[in-house]
Amino acid sequence: MPNLKNLLSTCIIVLFFSCNNMAQENQEQQAVINAKPIEVPIQNGLAKAYFASGCFWCVEAIYESVNGVEEVISGYAGGHTKNPTYASSNTGRTGHAEAVEVIYNPEKVSFSTLVDVYFGSQNPTQVNGQGPDKGSQYRSIIFYQNKEQQKIINTKKEALSKKLDATIAAEVYPFTKFWMAEDYHQNYEKLNPGNSYVQNVSIPRLNKFKAKFPELLKENK
Repeated sequence: MPNLKNLLSTCIIVLFFSCNNMAQENQEQQAVINAKPIEVPIQNGLAKAYFASGCFWCVEAIYESVNGVEEVISGYAGGHTKNPTYASSNTGRTGHAEAVEVIYNPEKVSFSTLVDVYFGSQNPTQVNGQGPDKGSQYRSIIFYQNKEQQKIINTKKEALSKKLDATIAAEVYPFTKFWMAEDYHQNYEKLNPGNSYVQNVSIPRLNKFKAKFPELLKENK
């Protein structure tokens, strides 16, 4: 039975290192959750906010339709690894979620309104995903940069939970770092209108948001 003993020993060793790696990843992720938030300064009159809510193609298009939003960038946030990529984040091992950086004019649209857009443009009770996209890389996270933003988020989250009589899935993280996604992900919905995912998921989600919040849209949207 020497071969069986060797196989058993190998399995035990692999399991040991796997558990150790998972424990380390969990510890590193907890450090991200407990980190001190970083406040991004306003530049040229524009502020930045960060949200994760399923596929960033969808979320980017939604925020770009909002009056007062100047630009939206797709990327990754909320994880414990450096330089995440689309491939690495899809493993679910980086801790990152697909996220967007919303560059906006606070004189035209408030952070509070951006949070309303966030909760109003998703299924707020879906855990680890939105629609057909499932996995921790698609989970909902809303990032705060200071105590005022944290209070706004938590107040709206609690109110929505009471209204729906359900648990709201969105996690609330301190903002620490945003990693820009690969070039081909930027403005994806706008540049790829014939893509089947865009046709069947992104555009319907955008149109549903537009119908719900017509007063928030840019005039040409």
